[in-house]
Amino acid sequence: MSDSNNPGLDTQKHLFIYQQQQATASSSSTQQPSTPASTKDDSVPAGMTKLPNGVILDKDGKPCRLCTSAASWRALTKQAKSTPTTTAAASTPSSTTPTTGSYTDCPPDSEALGRSTWTFLHSLTASYPVRASNEQQSEMRTFLGIFSRLYPCWVCADDFRNWMAEPSGANEPRLNGRQEFGDWMCRAHNEVNRKLGKKEFDCRLWEERWRTGWKDGRCD
Repeated sequence: MSDSNNPGLDTQKHLFIYQQQQATASSSSTQQPSTPASTKDDSVPAGMTKLPNGVILDKDGKPCRLCTSAASWRALTKQAKSTPTTTAAASTPSSTTPTTGSYTDCPPDSEALGRSTWTFLHSLTASYPVRASNEQQSEMRTFLGIFSRLYPCWVCADDFRNWMAEPSGANEPRLNGRQEFGDWMCRAHNEVNRKLGKKEFDCRLWEERWRTGWKDGRCD
């Protein structure tokens, strides 16, 4: 899960290539074929193109919006729009075209999804029982297992699931009660922060941040 999305994974730092879909219908095959655009990169096979840095592919090989930051997605959209389709097309000044960042009702990117998800998960730990029954622990363990498979950003989901399944057992969910569950969730969040190169949170303060509010009264 990225917290700025994600996220936060090594795969997000790479350039990905994907097969360009041919938009020419079979009925137009008799027309003069267009000249393929030059990639200027011998490492990219013919008929393929490099995606902007940070774009993540879905499991079907298409760009995954929920796995990609808004900036990378806009770069991908700009790249797609700038791909020559007709020689007569006139360019539109960017100043007249609103960007995704101008709106608040657009689909979330990896960063927005990550922020919302961490808010939910930390709030979940804040409302967890001080001492959880066996049934409550079983329910939460089941939830975390399902969550780590159904989270919309699949690379983030895989990363979280693999982190929990670390062979030593050090990252298994700690579910006996609120304090240890909250600390465990904070450590999980910090794992993502490290991958993103972000500052880690002091897990001793997780309850002030997510349950009781800061002692200086700023949240009252």
